[in-house]
Amino acid sequence: MPITPLANRPHDHSHCVHTALAEADALCARQGLRLTALRRRVLELVWQSHKPLGAYDILGVLSEQDGRRAAPPTVYRALDFLLENSLVHRIASLNAFIGCNHPEHAHQGQFLICRECHVAIELEQAAISDAIVASAKEVGFSVEAQTVEVVGICASCRSA
Repeated sequence: MPITPLANRPHDHSHCVHTALAEADALCARQGLRLTALRRRVLELVWQSHKPLGAYDILGVLSEQDGRRAAPPTVYRALDFLLENSLVHRIASLNAFIGCNHPEHAHQGQFLICRECHVAIELEQAAISDAIVASAKEVGFSVEAQTVEVVGICASCRSA
């Protein structure tokens, strides 16, 4: 019987947020990076759920909840920092961002995205990455980065 991913199970989501922020603090300290208050807040907002969040959604929350008058380039710079340091992934098909479950080591993004509830479940399957690299190599293509996005219906939505 398959294991239901954490994103689809009832759980204390504040633990997800707390863990992500603690990992970001540790990673930045180890690498001598500066996790500014805005970068930290943007990461916290991205981790508020397991659903990808767009830059303008983040901007809206910063304005409404935090009273910040941040401009879009400011949010994009924070997201760029988080992307460059593997703290978030970009879901291209949604033009949105989701927290990275494993920022401590480099890996390729593989996501199952529910078209009903919009939850995104991160996979980390080396076999998928290896198959892409091998197939690319067969045609003389050198893979620099890869993100696999699979759209479907999650177990929670199927059973509802």
